[in-house]
Amino acid sequence: MRVSLFRPLFRPVFLLAPLLLALTAGLAGCQSVQETGPAAPAAAAPPTATITPLPAPASPAATSPAAPLPPAAQTASVRIGLLLPLTGSNAAIGRALLDAAELALFDSGNASIALLPYDTTSEPAGAATAAAAALGQGAEIIIGPLTAGATKAVAPLAQPRSIPVLSFSSDSSVAGTGVYILGFTPEQQVAEVVRYARAQGLNTFAALLPENPYGTVIAGAYKTALQKEGGTLAKLVTYPADQPDLTSAVEQLAGHGPLRAAGNNPHADATLTQEDARLTPPFQALLLAEGGGRLKALAPLLPYYAIDPDKVRFLGTGLWDVPDLGREPTLVGGWYAASPPADTAAFAKRFAAAYGHPPPRIASLGYDAIALAAALAKTPGPAIFSAQALSNPNGFSGYDGIFRFGADGVAERGLAILEVEADGVKVVQPAPASFQPATN
Repeated sequence: MRVSLFRPLFRPVFLLAPLLLALTAGLAGCQSVQETGPAAPAAAAPPTATITPLPAPASPAATSPAAPLPPAAQTASVRIGLLLPLTGSNAAIGRALLDAAELALFDSGNASIALLPYDTTSEPAGAATAAAAALGQGAEIIIGPLTAGATKAVAPLAQPRSIPVLSFSSDSSVAGTGVYILGFTPEQQVAEVVRYARAQGLNTFAALLPENPYGTVIAGAYKTALQKEGGTLAKLVTYPADQPDLTSAVEQLAGHGPLRAAGNNPHADATLTQEDARLTPPFQALLLAEGGGRLKALAPLLPYYAIDPDKVRFLGTGLWDVPDLGREPTLVGGWYAASPPADTAAFAKRFAAAYGHPPPRIASLGYDAIALAAALAKTPGPAIFSAQALSNPNGFSGYDGIFRFGADGVAERGLAILEVEADGVKVVQPAPASFQPATN
């Protein structure tokens, strides 16, 4: 891994480390570092001898863990606390983030780092307990926890010690005062896709949103983006997030009943009657803030009410950033903002080669967070994780593209605009290679 003195960017690179490989291959030699493109990944998972999860103390007020540090961690000069839900409802995500973190540490080749993982138990109280343990072991930075609630529990413990927290949350409300969020914020995703849609000449917009905190954030971001970009919000319809059948919401959005030519079959391919053919939605673009099976159930209803890709451009959020979305024909041609797909695919390939299974989408954040910490740990000076270092206006570059932290602690990301195709996605607007000068 290389850090430029003039433009502090890190990129995920693959290191030739014979000294580490000797642990499994019986080789000997000196450590060397080589920056390349995505090289042939290791045949097995990286060594994890220095990354042993530590038990948390019984009380968040405790200042030392119940067990001593592993020998390698005791001698390491830089200690990184990693707070993840390794048990409980989010255990699968936590395990994947830990795997990605181990992979990043292995790739960094930085023997001065001790990674101290603690289980947050998928609960805010568990996150506070884990944070107290990590701080008691001398962690100089905390990476994690996963959720906004857990982050709120950790922040009061880290802030008095001026220890930065790099949370995986995408909730911008928890950022600030030494807390940085790595997650993809809905606000930026919406702003980017609206900006692109306006640049393509779309003027009138609508939204169909769930009545939950996510939908509320999306609604606010949508209105803000349209006001900034000069678009008109023609219609916004919400529906109960737990409503199983969204037919009534779609009918409300359309402002009329189903196409008569389709009869009672939303998938019918009948010729429109003359009256049906005049049913044109009063908007050119429609934002859908759903994902997964919920989105695939909603999408086929739209053409049934004359809201189809021939008349309306569908827009999505980060929930669309999943494989095989184009299997639903109605969504083909839709736009959404996300990380450069080539980079995320490279991470998925690297992860699968190491661990034998594909990673969940969020796992790349675990890699990039540790890669960032490892890069900063190589810089001279006592305050390697200072606010100045973390908020470098030139930013950093990882598997999820370029990003930088603003004064508010929110990660600003360089996102691409992707268009859904039947067999994948295509990039219709590449992600930026660098940031414009910071304005905050």
